[in-house]
Amino acid sequence: MSTATTSFFEPASVTSSGRPVLHQAEVECHLLSSVDLETEPTTTATTTINSLDFPAFKSGLGILTTHRLLWLPSNATTDSSSPISIPLSSVTHIFSPKKSIKSMFHSPRIRFQVSMHSRSVVVTLVIRGKGDIDGFLTKFWDCWRGRAWEIGNDSGGGSISGSVPASGSVSGGGLYSSDGSVRLVGVSGILRKEQEMWESTDKSLQEAFHDLNALMRKAKEMVILAEKMRQKLLSGSSSQSSSGNDEEMGSKEEMQDWLLSVGIVSPVTKESAGAMYHQQLSRQLADFVRIPLEKAGGMINLIDIYCLFNRARGTELISPEDLLQACSLWEKFDVPVMLRKFDSGVKVIQNKSHSDEEVFARIKNLVSKPEALQSGITASDAAMTLGIAPAMAKEHLLTAESKGLLCRDISPDGFRFFINLFPEINSDDIHMVKDHGIYSLWIKSC
Repeated sequence: MSTATTSFFEPASVTSSGRPVLHQAEVECHLLSSVDLETEPTTTATTTINSLDFPAFKSGLGILTTHRLLWLPSNATTDSSSPISIPLSSVTHIFSPKKSIKSMFHSPRIRFQVSMHSRSVVVTLVIRGKGDIDGFLTKFWDCWRGRAWEIGNDSGGGSISGSVPASGSVSGGGLYSSDGSVRLVGVSGILRKEQEMWESTDKSLQEAFHDLNALMRKAKEMVILAEKMRQKLLSGSSSQSSSGNDEEMGSKEEMQDWLLSVGIVSPVTKESAGAMYHQQLSRQLADFVRIPLEKAGGMINLIDIYCLFNRARGTELISPEDLLQACSLWEKFDVPVMLRKFDSGVKVIQNKSHSDEEVFARIKNLVSKPEALQSGITASDAAMTLGIAPAMAKEHLLTAESKGLLCRDISPDGFRFFINLFPEINSDDIHMVKDHGIYSLWIKSC
């Protein structure tokens, strides 16, 4: 890629699964597949910009958000092109599509003008794949006219920094502003502004939880508010870690975990993703399960993920079939997670780095203890040792039994698992006891 391209278009960040990293309060609006991004020669008063200076980006994924237009390569592992972004704030004009006989035999095109870094370029999106072109163009106009990036900057600056009014608004001097209100200056002004902000937040929460309809309308606003609160807690915990006690730090961590699970700011929907719904849902799910897997020890039940993921999506719920299809697509993507099915039929999500041998070694150490040699272990005992749910521990115990590591005893009290001693028994002399080994320890413990 030429240096002209990298210096003009802004680079875009993606997650490990290939999903775009969105800015604060940024929401996906529409996706299109097989999109080419081309530029047209433009002549200015001082320079002539040739289209050859901007090599075409071929067959990528076009993502329209409230703040940017993103182009991602279709295959990040083999494509040498890098993800780029075009801020909607730099778009100066969107050309109306021309209806002609010639356009009926060509791929649909969307042309718009971009001005960045004191340069102006006409960019053309060539849509070669299937998708709702008219819907994309309508969303493009709506996002460009909506100017959500300005709203986000204004609200973000007022709610986080708590800064005083700009110098232009206080040029008149005195204690009162032009509308007759007392100026917010000094420490008292900052404290008052913080108080007004929290009163506004409290009012928003009361309105949101008034009834279900209000909650549906306020869901997106609550997600953005929760993200701001989480960022504030994270910054506060890093600066106060030396002075705060363990109890306060623990409560902050719990609050951060709760806020993290409140919602996904921009969930993938059928309306925005279209035909690529399950593909993009699969990538977003791969990013979402990373933190729950770390807390669950590298493996988590598919039902638990279904509940957590739907809770995070808020009102954009998905069906069990959609979740299962999204998990099955992980085999085609280079993601660090996978779907696994035990012999009993239980389906789980686990990290690819998860090792059954490591789990079996910990189980063997547990069942080799003197008290376990006499009475065996239950799924609850294994769950406490492995740090996972009893249902998942039972699946590990049954898998260890199928490998010949354990033996199972079924009684009215349930399953109890014991170390398998049969490999250490000499079939020619079953009464001979060796001086070493698990069998010897079992004889001594009886």
